[in-house]
Amino acid sequence: MCLTKCLKNVYTWNAIVSGCVKGGNLEDAQNLFVKMPERNSVSWNTMISALVRSGLDKKALSLYCRMNSEGFESTHFTFASVLSACGNLLFVEHGRCCHGLVIKVGIDCNKYVENAVVGMYAKCGCMGEAVRAFDRMSQPNEVSFTSMIGGLAQTDHVDEALRIGEGGEQRGSYENFEFPSYRYGQQVHGLAGKFGFEGDIHVGNSLIDMYAKHGNMKTAEMVFANLPEVNVCSWNVLIAGYGQEGQSDKALELLQRMQSHGFEPDEVTYVSMLGACVKSGDIETGREMFDRIESPIVSAWNAILSGYSQKGQHEEAVDFFRNMQFQNVRPDRTTLASILSSCAGMGILKIGKQVHAASTKEALHLDIFVASGLVDMYSKCGTLETATCIFERMPERDIVCWNSMIAGLASHSLSSEALALFKQMRGGGMVPTQFSYASILSSCSTLASLCHGRQIHAQVVKDGYTSDVFVGSALIDMYSKCGDVDRARLFFDGMHEKNVVSWNEMIHGYAQNGCGDKAVEIFEDMIRLGEKPDGITFIAVLTACSHSGLVDVGMKILDSMEQEHMVQPSAEHYTCVLDLLGRAGHFRQAEVLIGKMPCKDDPILWEVLLSGCRLHNNVNLGRRAAEQLFRLDPHNPAPYLLLANMYSSLGRWDDSSAIRTLMCDKGVIKNPGYSLIENQSEGCSG
Repeated sequence: MCLTKCLKNVYTWNAIVSGCVKGGNLEDAQNLFVKMPERNSVSWNTMISALVRSGLDKKALSLYCRMNSEGFESTHFTFASVLSACGNLLFVEHGRCCHGLVIKVGIDCNKYVENAVVGMYAKCGCMGEAVRAFDRMSQPNEVSFTSMIGGLAQTDHVDEALRIGEGGEQRGSYENFEFPSYRYGQQVHGLAGKFGFEGDIHVGNSLIDMYAKHGNMKTAEMVFANLPEVNVCSWNVLIAGYGQEGQSDKALELLQRMQSHGFEPDEVTYVSMLGACVKSGDIETGREMFDRIESPIVSAWNAILSGYSQKGQHEEAVDFFRNMQFQNVRPDRTTLASILSSCAGMGILKIGKQVHAASTKEALHLDIFVASGLVDMYSKCGTLETATCIFERMPERDIVCWNSMIAGLASHSLSSEALALFKQMRGGGMVPTQFSYASILSSCSTLASLCHGRQIHAQVVKDGYTSDVFVGSALIDMYSKCGDVDRARLFFDGMHEKNVVSWNEMIHGYAQNGCGDKAVEIFEDMIRLGEKPDGITFIAVLTACSHSGLVDVGMKILDSMEQEHMVQPSAEHYTCVLDLLGRAGHFRQAEVLIGKMPCKDDPILWEVLLSGCRLHNNVNLGRRAAEQLFRLDPHNPAPYLLLANMYSSLGRWDDSSAIRTLMCDKGVIKNPGYSLIENQSEGCSG
């Protein structure tokens, strides 16, 4: 049955048309719009605004005329789109007629319409009418200020541009005001100098802010230095600029200069300072600045909270959030998203549930930003069912939500479900990011599905992510785990930029596929090219040595870790080397190594050694290894089975039976096993 026969009512039609528009499929949206058996104002508004956003302004106006002729009532959304189209086309007379209709139907005070009216007149160069419309606005915002400054700067109305800029500060929109572009800001700066307004404190502050926001701190400092007088706001915008650049030392130096000149820092100063400290990673100094604020606003709390979360100081983040609640400061979406990130990082479900309850209390649990955090938190805390429930109930989803859900499924080895969800996401018009591709390639790796992996690779190429190091590393991993290590190497060699993760994946890929010599060769290339190996690098190359029997090479690499690369060997590294020695039957070296290891009580080390003993039927050392495991990991069936099988292979049936009896007496149960293979006969669909 075709799609059009399945859609039951106008609301369903509207939802599908809107989905096509959001996904960038304008042609499909237009075709569906034409086929709609009935339409309402929402239907028309969706198509008109989509055409305007796509630059098809004439088509939008034509559709608007059809809407009127068919008797549909225009809403503020309609007028906002139509006025924008008139401005883009410079159809000022059409725009004036539309403005008249707006006044007639009584929605001229709607903020979207007000902004559209100002923007239309400004684009058409009718600055007198733009200024009058702007002056009638009850609450101008950054959109209206941006339109006005842009239009005035382009038409050389410097006096009005400066008045608007000053008005932005006086009317409370200064914080959000910014010039429509850096170039326009420079034009206003030139005009201010030409007409002698450069020394005006309000103009100067606006210019400092503009240069600072674009990272040009040298010019911002110059404007500041040339002002005949400055105020606290002047210092604040300069401090905030250095904060944005993450230069906390310069921001701190400015704070000291500010105080030495007799200016008393206010709350904005300290908020800017703590933002600078957090961005540069100096959370401790940021916390000092926070403690100086008498009554911190929620953005100040958020800055410290996000700083703790980003640095992985999750316990401090939780304590800070609890203190925030104790002080009766209401959290906003940023607060909740930050603390949820820390809950996910800690993997503590109890605290995550408390934050969920707080978000519900504040009616923010369905906010797209917060809901994404909840999905991520529940996924990482092992409660995938709740994560799925939240995801499915979200009224709208952005790419972050989809990524969180796909990553959650992938991390729980629900790879087929992750692939299905990825396909659903793409079918809805959502464009994947590098994080989407990394997660879904991980699922292909888990399934060892080369068919799906190649399809995803083709989409990566189409979406332009082949040069992304994150995605590239995931592709190397996918091809390696699917057994196509030559394709993995081909992609690796073609990467324009590599990082330690890329090198690690290629070394590990060779290790997985039994190509020890090539893994060591890549490792040596990595060292020669100056890339610093990390602990994971050594696990990969030592694993390769183990699987290929490269005993001397492996021992040499182990010795080089601390001596040449300043990497402390961990239990995992020793496990790899014990596996290497055990496979090769070098048990005397293995015993010497165990004697030197600082982590003798790690059961995995003894299990690996026992496996090597089983391979070579070294009963004496095998029994000692098994006895260590009986003590360290009493419920693990592996040592009982390995030792029993070793005895059986040597014909020592009584000893084998005794071990199995001991296993039963202690209530140790063998875990059932299973295998997973891709059904090649079924193929795979896009």
